[in-house]
Parts: sequence; C-alpha cells; structure tokens
Amino acid sequence: MTFQAIDSWWWPFLFILIGGWLPTDAWRFLGVYLGDRISEESELLVLVRALATALVAAVIGNLIVFPSGALADTALALRLFAVAAGFVAYLTLGRKILVGIFVAEAVLLGGILAT
Repeated sequence: MTFQAIDSWWWPFLFILIGGWLPTDAWRFLGVYLGDRISEESELLVLVRALATALVAAVIGNLIVFPSGALADTALALRLFAVAAGFVAYLTLGRKILVGIFVAEAVLLGGILAT
C-alpha cells in the first residue's frame, strides 16, 4: 500500500491517519493508562527515557551531519561549533535548555551572516 495507491481526494488523509496518527496515539494512550502504575525509578521507565533521549540525539545528529534546506549550505564546522557553543552555554549558564538553544542559534546565524 503506497501513498499513490488510490486516486481519491480522501486517500491522503486516510493514509496519514493510518500511517501516522494511529500508531503514535496508541502508544500515547498506553502511556497515559500505565503512567500512574509505573514507578519513576523502575527499570522500564529508565529504559523508556533512555530510548527517547537516544532518538532525540539521533535526530539532532542527523540534522547536523546530513542537513537539508538552508542548513545544507552551511559548513559542517560551523554547525559543529554552534552545537558545541550551545552545549557549553547550557553547562555554564545554569543548565537551562533555552539558553543553550539560543546560544547555538545565535552562533549559527552569526556564522551564516558573516559569510
């Protein structure tokens, strides 16, 4: 079954519903249902948190190493320097995520504007 399998106006919406929304929400509903029953220190929840963190890190790494769009026009060194600057700012300025994000974006935008 592919996105172009059926030539009807409603098919893309049904395809998105089946392929995107339904599998995602099934896990969300299960998480809400089991959320009160699992201890925060349980090994299962530690595993879930570790997997979620690893997935976010993989997406960020993919965006840095293999960017698309306007980010693809920037040098890899600039992207790596922006990430490093944001991480250092996060660590040194009170472990605030928004501070790290803003510093990384400022470095990246400054590098783009300087070229």
